[in-house]
Amino acid sequence: MNLRQLGQHGPKVNALGYGAMSFTDFYGPAYDQNSAKVLDACLEMGITHIDTANVYGMGRSENVIGGWLKARGSPCPFTIATKVGITRDPEYRFNNSKEHMTQSLHESLRRLNIEAIDLYYVHRRDTRVEIEEVSEALAGFVKAGKVKAVGFSEIAPSSLRRAHAVHPVAAVQSEYSLSTRGPELGVIQACKDIGATFVAFSPVGRSLLTDRPHNRVTAERMDFLVNNPRFMEPNLSENLKFNVKFRSLAADLSISAAGLAIAWVLQQGDHIAAIPGTRHIAHLQELAQGADFTITAEIAARIDDVLPVGWAHGDRYSAKQWVGPERYC
Repeated sequence: MNLRQLGQHGPKVNALGYGAMSFTDFYGPAYDQNSAKVLDACLEMGITHIDTANVYGMGRSENVIGGWLKARGSPCPFTIATKVGITRDPEYRFNNSKEHMTQSLHESLRRLNIEAIDLYYVHRRDTRVEIEEVSEALAGFVKAGKVKAVGFSEIAPSSLRRAHAVHPVAAVQSEYSLSTRGPELGVIQACKDIGATFVAFSPVGRSLLTDRPHNRVTAERMDFLVNNPRFMEPNLSENLKFNVKFRSLAADLSISAAGLAIAWVLQQGDHIAAIPGTRHIAHLQELAQGADFTITAEIAARIDDVLPVGWAHGDRYSAKQWVGPERYC
């Protein structure tokens, strides 16, 4: 499996990581015992980058990982990333204050059962706090030995450069896939310029780039997808038509659709990693196919033919879901 270095001085991890939001009920019921089996499978498959957040299940995802590590009783075999910044406060949904981040950091360390976090992201920007002040607080966590590297999620290129000028930013996490290509308009380039890793979440388009895409019935069971424009009619029916073409192409190439989607993301730059999530080991194996699959010029052209830029119908977020990510284009 191809390797990626997290930032200029961070550890090398496999290009394919794992997004542990799937350890919560975000996309349907999750069971902690099964989540532990997924971690076992990641270890067996050489997937060493595990991404979580304090807000995933209100600590549940971190607790699952920490419980697995405690039961294992040996040094942590993973590079662990977690996030801070989203709150359940109805008045202030985001909090980047040093006090809040410090308290959240200690809580995450306790739940994860580790002494230092490998990669600590600011999950969403709090406009009440200047980005330089946020970066200074993160630098303090590194100096204290509680965090090894820092990052930002869904940040604009301009803010990224300001933060990096205060303290090196090792990674930026944003949604990126064949169905969501906005990061190509500045973020991916800014990451390369400053030596940061770009970490793509939802790299299989929340199922639209897989062999088993969600239909309206399954989407209605998920709080996030039920009101997501791409999974509402008439957009969903149009998106599923493109899915059929993509699945056919993947089958012709003897790879799963999810694997082909992952391969495409990883080959957009040697500083790009992907963190898909799943509750199913069989799907994890499909995703892993993409880590070693080569997209030739011919295959890239065929992908462009069935999924031309801008093919997806509907915005990636609803108006409510757009609250938080920095929009820059």
